[in-house]
Amino acid sequence: MRTATAVEPPWPQGPLTGFTVGVTADRRRDELRALLERRGAAVVGAPALRMVPLCDDALLYEATEACLAGGPDYVVATTGVGWRGWMSAAEGWGTAGRLVAACGDAVLVSRGSKAAGALRACGLREAYAPESEALDDVLAWLLARGLRGRRIAVQEHGAPLPEFTAALRDAGAVVIEVPVYRWGPPEDPAAVRRLAEQTARREIHALPFTSAPAIEAFLDAAGSAGRRAEVLDALRGDVLPVCIGPICARPLLSAGVPCVWPERGRLGSLVRTLSRELADRCRQELDTPAGPLVLQGSAVLAGSRTLLLPPLPAAVLRALAERPGTVLSRTELLRRVWSGPPGQRPEEHAVEAAVARLRTGLGPYGHLVRTVTKRGYRLATTP
Repeated sequence: MRTATAVEPPWPQGPLTGFTVGVTADRRRDELRALLERRGAAVVGAPALRMVPLCDDALLYEATEACLAGGPDYVVATTGVGWRGWMSAAEGWGTAGRLVAACGDAVLVSRGSKAAGALRACGLREAYAPESEALDDVLAWLLARGLRGRRIAVQEHGAPLPEFTAALRDAGAVVIEVPVYRWGPPEDPAAVRRLAEQTARREIHALPFTSAPAIEAFLDAAGSAGRRAEVLDALRGDVLPVCIGPICARPLLSAGVPCVWPERGRLGSLVRTLSRELADRCRQELDTPAGPLVLQGSAVLAGSRTLLLPPLPAAVLRALAERPGTVLSRTELLRRVWSGPPGQRPEEHAVEAAVARLRTGLGPYGHLVRTVTKRGYRLATTP
């Protein structure tokens, strides 16, 4: 059984201390983990997909040859890593110089600053890059140019872009899809299913997502574990989903899950948005007879001291803290803390056991969780 841990200085009481964050990203996952842990978060890593380079793939070779054969009128760069991967593959085939020349004769469009940086590293210059870094704005810019009979090469970023390319073809363009890398199945599918189950149990406080395919793969893993509906329900309420941008968020939005995203699609901005949203939703300051306390995720901050609680006692404490001083019955605590339909919830004695663990975990503050005979429990606070 996991017990609470009292952490003394120099443990950093960062903005994410007490929060558990699940990471489904593959590419740049170490950077994302470091950004979160630097702010105090506990990170559960479970890449939902694996990025598979296509330097030897026949489709990439054929797309490159198509660009060299006719010469594109427009070239769309969607990601910096994808562009560099394309140039690297062409270098291996001995066609990099010709490919750069063909792109230099075309009108170059970059989805964002990172893709633009990759273009410039090749000695190329973009004609347009939207400040929003949104593919929809790239599409609007292209469609305003008159595309009938024009050849457009579109560098994909991990998955096809059917809506984007269909709109170009509907406008009369000849589209060359350039699949630089693909998303493959995860190296550890069991880890992804475990993360889905933790999400369903509300043991995860936030899920940052960096790509739409990762969201779809995560929901598929939840479905394979029989927890898709529960995971979506958690994401609509207790678990915060944060996406790198609106394109990434589409699978969740289509499932009725509200999302937030930063103005700029950067990992640093993603983590800052996550920190701010969690603080707004899950940080609570309380005045108690034992002094001021801060509830933050699964942690209790008392001055320089940090008490880390297991998920279930922490959930009981949050439920009591939502209505400090008010008595909550065992039935009410069962409804608030234990997920799932009523018939699958434990008996009321599970509440008594969880409260006992909570008092033990709170140590010198355990007496603040008061028993009201024949009625339930309340959290003692001062006006």
